[in-house]
Amino acid sequence: MSPIVTAILVACNLGLIFLLLTAPLGLRTVRFSRLVAADRRRLWQALWPLGSDAGWSGEILSAEALDDQGAARIVLSWEGRDGQPIERKVLLEDVFEESRFSMRVVDDTSLDASFWADYRTTTELMPEGKFTRVILSQTDRYRGIAFPIFRYFAMRRELGKLDAWARTGRYRKGGWFEHPLSQIGFAVLSAFILWPFFGLNLGGLALAAILTSVVALHELGHMAAFRLMGHRKVRMIFIPLLGGIAIGGRPYDSRFEVAFVALMGAGFSAFLVPLLIAASAFASGEGHRLAAALLATLAGCAALFNIANLVPVWKFDGGQVLRQICPGPIALALASFVLLSAFLALGWRAGFSHGFLFVAGAVFAILSLLTMGSAVKPRHELKPIRTFDRFAMAGALLAVFAIHGYGVLWASDRLLGWGLT
Repeated sequence: MSPIVTAILVACNLGLIFLLLTAPLGLRTVRFSRLVAADRRRLWQALWPLGSDAGWSGEILSAEALDDQGAARIVLSWEGRDGQPIERKVLLEDVFEESRFSMRVVDDTSLDASFWADYRTTTELMPEGKFTRVILSQTDRYRGIAFPIFRYFAMRRELGKLDAWARTGRYRKGGWFEHPLSQIGFAVLSAFILWPFFGLNLGGLALAAILTSVVALHELGHMAAFRLMGHRKVRMIFIPLLGGIAIGGRPYDSRFEVAFVALMGAGFSAFLVPLLIAASAFASGEGHRLAAALLATLAGCAALFNIANLVPVWKFDGGQVLRQICPGPIALALASFVLLSAFLALGWRAGFSHGFLFVAGAVFAILSLLTMGSAVKPRHELKPIRTFDRFAMAGALLAVFAIHGYGVLWASDRLLGWGLT
Protein backbone atom coordinates (compact mmCIF):
# COMPACT_ATOMS: atom_id res chain seq x y z
CA MET A 1 0.00 0.00 0.00
CA SER A 2 1.47 3.36 -1.06
CA PRO A 3 1.99 6.18 1.48
CA ILE A 4 -0.73 8.26 -0.22
CA VAL A 5 -3.28 5.45 0.00
CA THR A 6 -2.29 4.81 3.61
CA ALA A 7 -2.73 8.50 4.43
CA ILE A 8 -6.17 8.54 2.78
CA LEU A 9 -7.27 5.43 4.68
CA VAL A 10 -6.02 6.82 8.01
CA ALA A 11 -7.62 10.22 7.35
CA CYS A 12 -10.95 8.56 6.49
CA ASN A 13 -10.87 6.54 9.71
CA LEU A 14 -9.95 9.55 11.85
CA GLY A 15 -12.70 11.61 10.24
CA LEU A 16 -15.28 8.86 10.78
CA ILE A 17 -14.22 8.40 14.40
CA PHE A 18 -14.53 12.14 15.01
CA LEU A 19 -17.97 12.31 13.41
CA LEU A 20 -19.22 9.18 15.16
CA LEU A 21 -17.86 9.77 18.66
CA THR A 22 -16.86 13.33 19.41
CA ALA A 23 -18.33 15.91 17.01
CA PRO A 24 -20.31 18.34 19.26
CA LEU A 25 -23.94 18.33 18.15
CA GLY A 26 -25.52 20.11 21.13
CA LEU A 27 -29.10 19.52 22.24
CA ARG A 28 -30.90 17.53 19.55
CA THR A 29 -34.23 15.74 19.20
CA VAL A 30 -34.50 12.43 17.37
CA ARG A 31 -38.04 11.65 16.18
CA PHE A 32 -39.75 8.73 14.48
CA SER A 33 -43.43 8.06 13.73
CA ARG A 34 -45.42 5.11 12.42
CA LEU A 35 -49.01 4.12 11.79
CA VAL A 36 -49.88 1.18 14.03
CA ALA A 37 -52.84 -1.12 13.42
CA ALA A 38 -54.54 -0.66 16.80
CA ASP A 39 -56.80 1.81 18.56
CA ARG A 40 -55.36 4.54 20.73
CA ARG A 41 -56.61 3.15 24.04
CA ARG A 42 -54.85 -0.18 23.56
CA LEU A 43 -51.58 1.45 22.53
CA TRP A 44 -51.74 3.82 25.50
CA GLN A 45 -51.90 0.84 27.87
CA ALA A 46 -48.78 -0.56 26.14
CA LEU A 47 -46.68 2.61 25.96
CA TRP A 48 -47.70 4.32 29.22
CA PRO A 49 -45.19 2.98 31.80
CA LEU A 50 -48.00 2.38 34.31
CA GLY A 51 -50.35 0.86 31.74
CA SER A 52 -51.82 -2.64 31.95
CA ASP A 53 -49.78 -3.81 28.91
CA ALA A 54 -46.56 -1.92 29.72
CA GLY A 55 -44.67 -5.23 29.73
CA TRP A 56 -45.65 -6.05 26.13
CA SER A 57 -42.02 -6.17 24.99
CA GLY A 58 -40.57 -7.72 28.13
CA GLU A 59 -38.47 -4.59 28.72
CA ILE A 60 -40.50 -3.39 31.71
CA LEU A 61 -40.84 -6.00 34.45
CA SER A 62 -42.82 -3.82 36.84
CA ALA A 63 -43.71 -0.18 37.43
CA GLU A 64 -45.33 1.72 40.26
CA ALA A 65 -46.28 5.31 40.97
CA LEU A 66 -44.37 6.88 43.87
CA ASP A 67 -46.50 9.98 44.37
CA ASP A 68 -49.15 12.09 42.68
CA GLN A 69 -46.53 14.42 41.14
CA GLY A 70 -45.56 12.00 38.34
CA ALA A 71 -42.67 10.17 40.04
CA ALA A 72 -42.55 6.43 39.32
CA ARG A 73 -40.19 3.49 39.79
CA ILE A 74 -39.59 1.18 36.83
CA VAL A 75 -37.83 -2.20 36.97
CA LEU A 76 -36.27 -3.17 33.62
CA SER A 77 -35.30 -6.58 32.28
CA TRP A 78 -31.80 -5.32 31.41
CA GLU A 79 -29.11 -6.63 33.73
CA GLY A 80 -27.07 -4.35 35.97
CA ARG A 81 -23.45 -5.03 36.92
CA ASP A 82 -24.63 -7.28 39.77
CA GLY A 83 -26.76 -9.37 37.41
CA GLN A 84 -29.96 -7.92 38.86
CA PRO A 85 -32.59 -5.97 36.87
CA ILE A 86 -31.87 -2.26 36.46
CA GLU A 87 -34.20 0.08 38.35
CA ARG A 88 -35.01 3.64 37.35
CA LYS A 89 -36.81 6.47 39.07
CA VAL A 90 -38.56 8.57 36.42
CA LEU A 91 -40.69 11.69 36.32
CA LEU A 92 -43.78 11.60 34.06
CA GLU A 93 -44.73 15.07 32.78
CA ASP A 94 -47.13 16.77 30.34
CA VAL A 95 -49.52 13.85 30.66
CA PHE A 96 -52.70 13.94 28.54
CA GLU A 97 -54.59 10.69 29.03
CA GLU A 98 -54.41 8.43 25.96
CA SER A 99 -52.74 11.18 23.91
CA ARG A 100 -49.31 12.25 25.15
CA PHE A 101 -46.74 12.07 27.93
CA SER A 102 -43.08 12.93 28.50
CA MET A 103 -40.59 11.17 30.74
CA ARG A 104 -37.30 12.14 32.35
CA VAL A 105 -34.93 9.82 34.21
CA VAL A 106 -34.18 11.04 37.73
CA ASP A 107 -32.09 8.12 38.99
CA ASP A 108 -30.70 4.87 37.63
CA THR A 109 -29.03 1.94 39.38
CA SER A 110 -26.63 1.42 36.43
CA LEU A 111 -25.60 4.83 35.05
CA ASP A 112 -24.60 8.06 36.76
CA ALA A 113 -27.28 10.75 36.94
CA SER A 114 -25.16 13.03 34.71
CA PHE A 115 -25.87 10.68 31.77
CA TRP A 116 -29.57 11.56 32.01
CA ALA A 117 -29.18 15.30 32.72
CA ASP A 118 -30.51 16.46 29.31
CA TYR A 119 -32.50 13.36 28.37
CA ARG A 120 -36.25 13.58 27.76
CA THR A 121 -38.51 11.21 25.83
CA THR A 122 -42.00 12.03 24.55
CA THR A 123 -44.72 9.71 23.26
CA GLU A 124 -47.70 10.97 21.25
CA LEU A 125 -50.74 9.06 19.99
CA MET A 126 -52.99 10.45 17.23
CA PRO A 127 -55.89 8.46 15.75
CA GLU A 128 -56.03 8.19 11.94
CA GLY A 129 -59.06 6.19 10.91
CA LYS A 130 -58.72 2.60 12.07
CA PHE A 131 -55.05 3.16 12.83
CA THR A 132 -53.10 5.21 15.35
CA ARG A 133 -50.05 7.29 14.54
CA VAL A 134 -47.43 6.80 17.24
CA ILE A 135 -44.72 9.47 17.45
CA LEU A 136 -41.65 8.87 19.59
CA SER A 137 -39.09 11.58 20.21
CA GLN A 138 -35.97 11.67 22.36
CA THR A 139 -34.10 14.85 23.25
CA ASP A 140 -30.55 14.79 24.58
CA ARG A 141 -27.18 16.51 24.32
CA TYR A 142 -25.04 14.57 21.86
CA ARG A 143 -21.38 14.27 20.98
CA GLY A 144 -20.92 12.35 17.74
CA ILE A 145 -23.64 11.09 15.43
CA ALA A 146 -23.39 7.43 16.48
CA PHE A 147 -25.70 7.72 19.50
CA PRO A 148 -28.52 9.68 17.78
CA ILE A 149 -28.35 7.25 14.86
CA PHE A 150 -28.57 4.35 17.31
CA ARG A 151 -31.58 5.91 19.03
CA TYR A 152 -33.33 6.56 15.70
CA PHE A 153 -33.07 2.93 14.66
CA ALA A 154 -33.98 1.78 18.19
CA MET A 155 -37.22 3.77 18.01
CA ARG A 156 -37.85 2.51 14.48
CA ARG A 157 -37.45 -1.07 15.68
CA GLU A 158 -39.62 -0.50 18.74
CA LEU A 159 -42.53 0.83 16.69
CA GLY A 160 -42.16 -1.96 14.15
CA LYS A 161 -42.36 -4.54 16.91
CA LEU A 162 -45.26 -2.65 18.52
CA ASP A 163 -47.17 -2.88 15.24
CA ALA A 164 -46.47 -6.62 15.02
CA TRP A 165 -47.55 -7.07 18.65
CA ALA A 166 -50.77 -5.13 18.00
CA ARG A 167 -51.56 -7.36 15.01
CA THR A 168 -50.60 -10.75 16.48
CA GLY A 169 -50.50 -10.28 20.23
CA ARG A 170 -46.96 -11.69 20.30
CA TYR A 171 -43.60 -9.97 20.72
CA ARG A 172 -40.68 -11.24 18.67
CA LYS A 173 -37.21 -10.64 20.10
CA GLY A 174 -34.14 -9.71 18.09
CA GLY A 175 -33.92 -8.32 14.57
CA TRP A 176 -32.15 -8.60 11.27
CA PHE A 177 -29.25 -6.29 12.16
CA GLU A 178 -27.70 -8.49 14.86
CA HIS A 179 -28.57 -11.74 13.09
CA PRO A 180 -25.40 -13.81 12.43
CA LEU A 181 -26.09 -13.86 8.67
CA SER A 182 -26.36 -10.07 8.63
CA GLN A 183 -23.07 -9.73 10.48
CA ILE A 184 -21.40 -12.11 8.03
CA GLY A 185 -22.76 -9.91 5.26
CA PHE A 186 -21.30 -6.80 6.91
CA ALA A 187 -17.94 -8.57 7.21
CA VAL A 188 -18.00 -9.45 3.51
CA LEU A 189 -18.98 -5.86 2.67
CA SER A 190 -16.08 -4.60 4.81
CA ALA A 191 -13.66 -6.82 2.88
CA PHE A 192 -14.91 -5.48 -0.46
CA ILE A 193 -14.65 -1.87 0.79
CA LEU A 194 -11.03 -2.49 1.80
CA TRP A 195 -10.17 -4.31 -1.44
CA PRO A 196 -9.36 -1.18 -3.55
CA PHE A 197 -6.91 0.04 -0.89
CA PHE A 198 -4.81 -3.11 -1.37
CA GLY A 199 -5.11 -3.26 -5.17
CA LEU A 200 -7.95 -4.53 -7.35
CA ASN A 201 -6.45 -7.96 -7.91
CA LEU A 202 -6.55 -11.37 -6.27
CA GLY A 203 -3.70 -10.43 -3.93
CA GLY A 204 -5.53 -7.32 -2.79
CA LEU A 205 -8.73 -9.28 -2.23
CA ALA A 206 -6.81 -11.86 -0.19
CA LEU A 207 -5.29 -9.12 1.99
CA ALA A 208 -8.71 -7.51 2.53
CA ALA A 209 -10.21 -10.87 3.48
CA ILE A 210 -7.29 -11.63 5.81
CA LEU A 211 -7.61 -8.28 7.59
CA THR A 212 -11.37 -8.77 8.00
CA SER A 213 -10.78 -12.25 9.42
CA VAL A 214 -8.20 -10.85 11.85
CA VAL A 215 -10.74 -8.30 13.11
CA ALA A 216 -13.34 -11.05 13.59
CA LEU A 217 -10.89 -13.25 15.53
CA HIS A 218 -9.94 -10.30 17.71
CA GLU A 219 -13.58 -9.65 18.62
CA LEU A 220 -14.13 -13.37 19.28
CA GLY A 221 -11.45 -13.05 21.95
CA HIS A 222 -13.40 -10.27 23.63
CA MET A 223 -16.59 -12.33 23.42
CA ALA A 224 -14.90 -15.31 25.05
CA ALA A 225 -13.67 -13.04 27.85
CA PHE A 226 -17.19 -11.69 28.43
CA ARG A 227 -18.42 -15.27 28.76
CA LEU A 228 -15.67 -16.14 31.23
CA MET A 229 -16.66 -13.09 33.29
CA GLY A 230 -20.22 -14.40 33.62
CA HIS A 231 -22.05 -12.48 30.88
CA ARG A 232 -25.01 -14.57 29.80
CA LYS A 233 -25.43 -12.74 26.49
CA VAL A 234 -22.68 -11.51 24.18
CA ARG A 235 -22.70 -10.43 20.56
CA MET A 236 -20.47 -8.98 17.86
CA ILE A 237 -21.40 -6.01 15.71
CA PHE A 238 -19.36 -5.61 12.51
CA ILE A 239 -18.99 -2.05 11.23
CA PRO A 240 -17.69 -1.90 7.62
CA LEU A 241 -14.34 -0.09 7.28
CA LEU A 242 -14.15 0.73 11.02
CA GLY A 243 -13.96 -2.89 12.21
CA GLY A 244 -16.08 -4.63 14.84
CA ILE A 245 -17.14 -4.41 18.45
CA ALA A 246 -17.96 -7.10 20.99
CA ILE A 247 -20.82 -6.27 23.36
CA GLY A 248 -21.42 -7.90 26.72
CA GLY A 249 -24.73 -8.60 28.36
CA ARG A 250 -24.33 -6.24 31.33
CA PRO A 251 -22.12 -3.35 32.55
CA TYR A 252 -18.63 -4.03 33.86
CA ASP A 253 -18.46 -4.92 37.56
CA SER A 254 -14.74 -4.51 38.38
CA ARG A 255 -11.53 -3.01 37.08
CA PHE A 256 -10.12 -6.52 36.66
CA GLU A 257 -13.04 -7.41 34.39
CA VAL A 258 -12.40 -4.35 32.21
CA ALA A 259 -8.69 -5.18 31.90
CA PHE A 260 -9.28 -8.89 31.26
CA VAL A 261 -11.91 -8.34 28.56
CA ALA A 262 -9.79 -5.65 26.89
CA LEU A 263 -6.64 -7.79 26.83
CA MET A 264 -8.34 -10.96 25.60
CA GLY A 265 -8.92 -9.47 22.14
CA ALA A 266 -5.18 -9.63 21.47
CA GLY A 267 -4.73 -12.46 23.98
CA PHE A 268 -6.88 -14.81 21.91
CA SER A 269 -4.78 -14.15 18.80
CA ALA A 270 -1.60 -14.62 20.84
CA PHE A 271 -2.45 -18.32 20.88
CA LEU A 272 -3.05 -18.36 17.11
CA VAL A 273 0.01 -16.45 15.87
CA PRO A 274 2.57 -19.10 16.98
CA LEU A 275 0.42 -21.81 15.36
CA LEU A 276 0.25 -19.84 12.11
CA ILE A 277 4.02 -19.34 12.17
CA ALA A 278 4.58 -23.07 12.68
CA ALA A 279 2.06 -23.94 9.94
CA SER A 280 3.73 -21.52 7.51
CA ALA A 281 7.17 -22.96 8.25
CA PHE A 282 5.81 -26.49 7.73
CA ALA A 283 4.14 -25.55 4.43
CA SER A 284 7.34 -23.90 3.25
CA GLY A 285 9.35 -26.99 4.14
CA GLU A 286 6.93 -29.14 2.12
CA GLY A 287 7.32 -26.88 -0.90
CA HIS A 288 3.88 -25.24 -0.73
CA ARG A 289 5.11 -21.70 -1.22
CA LEU A 290 1.70 -20.08 -1.82
CA ALA A 291 0.16 -21.64 1.28
CA ALA A 292 3.22 -20.67 3.31
CA ALA A 293 2.96 -17.08 2.07
CA LEU A 294 -0.75 -16.85 2.89
CA LEU A 295 -0.20 -18.26 6.38
CA ALA A 296 2.73 -15.89 6.95
CA THR A 297 0.60 -12.95 5.77
CA LEU A 298 -2.22 -13.98 8.10
CA ALA A 299 0.23 -14.29 11.01
CA GLY A 300 1.77 -10.91 10.21
CA CYS A 301 -1.59 -9.14 9.85
CA ALA A 302 -2.89 -10.70 13.07
CA ALA A 303 0.28 -9.72 14.94
CA LEU A 304 0.36 -6.16 13.58
CA PHE A 305 -3.36 -5.51 14.09
CA ASN A 306 -3.38 -6.84 17.64
CA ILE A 307 -0.19 -5.15 18.74
CA ALA A 308 -1.55 -1.87 17.35
CA ASN A 309 -4.61 -2.38 19.57
CA LEU A 310 -2.28 -2.60 22.57
CA VAL A 311 -0.97 0.94 21.99
CA PRO A 312 -1.90 3.13 25.01
CA VAL A 313 -4.66 5.11 23.28
CA TRP A 314 -7.66 5.96 25.51
CA LYS A 315 -10.22 3.67 23.81
CA PHE A 316 -7.77 1.06 22.50
CA ASP A 317 -7.33 -2.20 24.40
CA GLY A 318 -3.87 -1.23 25.63
CA GLY A 319 -5.11 2.07 27.01
CA GLN A 320 -8.00 0.37 28.81
CA VAL A 321 -5.72 -2.24 30.39
CA LEU A 322 -3.20 0.36 31.59
CA ARG A 323 -5.92 2.58 33.11
CA GLN A 324 -7.10 -0.34 35.24
CA ILE A 325 -3.74 -1.65 36.43
CA CYS A 326 -1.75 1.57 36.96
CA PRO A 327 -2.18 2.91 40.53
CA GLY A 328 -2.02 6.61 39.62
CA PRO A 329 -1.54 9.20 36.85
CA ILE A 330 2.26 9.19 37.10
CA ALA A 331 2.45 5.40 36.77
CA LEU A 332 -0.07 5.53 33.92
CA ALA A 333 1.94 8.17 32.04
CA LEU A 334 5.19 6.25 32.52
CA ALA A 335 3.67 2.92 31.45
CA SER A 336 2.05 4.58 28.41
CA PHE A 337 5.37 6.13 27.38
CA VAL A 338 7.22 2.81 27.73
CA LEU A 339 4.58 0.87 25.78
CA LEU A 340 4.40 3.44 22.98
CA SER A 341 8.20 3.55 22.78
CA ALA A 342 8.31 -0.24 22.52
CA PHE A 343 5.73 -0.12 19.72
CA LEU A 344 7.70 2.48 17.75
CA ALA A 345 10.97 0.59 18.30
CA LEU A 346 9.31 -2.56 17.02
CA GLY A 347 8.10 -0.70 13.94
CA TRP A 348 11.62 0.59 13.29
CA ARG A 349 13.05 -2.92 13.68
CA ALA A 350 10.40 -4.28 11.29
CA GLY A 351 11.58 -1.86 8.60
CA PHE A 352 9.01 0.95 8.74
CA SER A 353 10.39 4.36 7.81
CA HIS A 354 10.98 7.12 10.35
CA GLY A 355 8.35 9.24 8.63
CA PHE A 356 5.76 6.50 8.86
CA LEU A 357 6.50 5.94 12.54
CA PHE A 358 6.25 9.68 13.21
CA VAL A 359 2.86 9.79 11.48
CA ALA A 360 1.74 6.68 13.40
CA GLY A 361 2.68 8.30 16.72
CA ALA A 362 0.79 11.46 15.75
CA VAL A 363 -2.26 9.44 14.71
CA PHE A 364 -2.32 7.56 18.01
CA ALA A 365 -2.04 10.84 19.92
CA ILE A 366 -4.94 12.32 17.93
CA LEU A 367 -7.04 9.20 18.50
CA SER A 368 -6.38 9.38 22.22
CA LEU A 369 -7.44 13.04 22.32
CA LEU A 370 -10.55 12.37 20.22
CA THR A 371 -11.80 9.54 22.41
CA MET A 372 -10.57 10.72 25.84
CA GLY A 373 -13.36 10.86 28.40
CA SER A 374 -15.96 9.47 25.98
CA ALA A 375 -16.87 6.54 28.22
CA VAL A 376 -20.25 6.43 29.97
CA LYS A 377 -19.90 7.01 33.71
CA PRO A 378 -21.37 4.19 35.85
CA ARG A 379 -23.68 4.83 38.82
CA HIS A 380 -21.11 3.41 41.27
CA GLU A 381 -17.33 3.07 41.06
CA LEU A 382 -16.02 -0.23 39.73
CA LYS A 383 -14.66 -2.71 42.25
CA PRO A 384 -10.91 -2.08 42.72
CA ILE A 385 -8.35 -4.45 41.30
CA ARG A 386 -6.29 -6.51 43.72
CA THR A 387 -2.51 -6.17 43.79
CA PHE A 388 -1.98 -9.76 42.61
CA ASP A 389 -4.42 -9.25 39.70
CA ARG A 390 -2.70 -5.97 38.86
CA PHE A 391 0.69 -7.67 38.42
CA ALA A 392 -0.89 -10.68 36.69
CA MET A 393 -2.52 -8.45 34.07
CA ALA A 394 0.72 -6.47 33.63
CA GLY A 395 2.61 -9.71 33.00
CA ALA A 396 -0.06 -10.91 30.58
CA LEU A 397 0.08 -7.58 28.72
CA LEU A 398 3.85 -7.89 28.31
CA ALA A 399 3.57 -11.51 27.18
CA VAL A 400 0.89 -10.74 24.59
CA PHE A 401 2.91 -7.75 23.34
CA ALA A 402 6.06 -9.89 23.06
CA ILE A 403 4.29 -12.68 21.15
CA HIS A 404 2.75 -10.31 18.64
CA GLY A 405 5.99 -8.33 18.41
CA TYR A 406 7.83 -11.51 17.47
CA GLY A 407 5.07 -12.27 14.96
CA VAL A 408 5.49 -8.89 13.28
CA LEU A 409 9.29 -9.28 13.02
CA TRP A 410 9.07 -12.88 11.83
CA ALA A 411 6.45 -12.09 9.18
CA SER A 412 8.29 -9.01 7.90
CA ASP A 413 11.57 -10.91 7.59
CA ARG A 414 9.91 -13.91 5.95
CA LEU A 415 7.79 -11.93 3.47
CA LEU A 416 10.74 -9.64 2.66
CA GLY A 417 12.82 -12.70 1.96
CA TRP A 418 10.18 -13.95 -0.45
CA GLY A 419 9.95 -10.53 -2.08
CA LEU A 420 6.28 -10.08 -1.07
CA THR A 421 6.58 -6.79 0.87
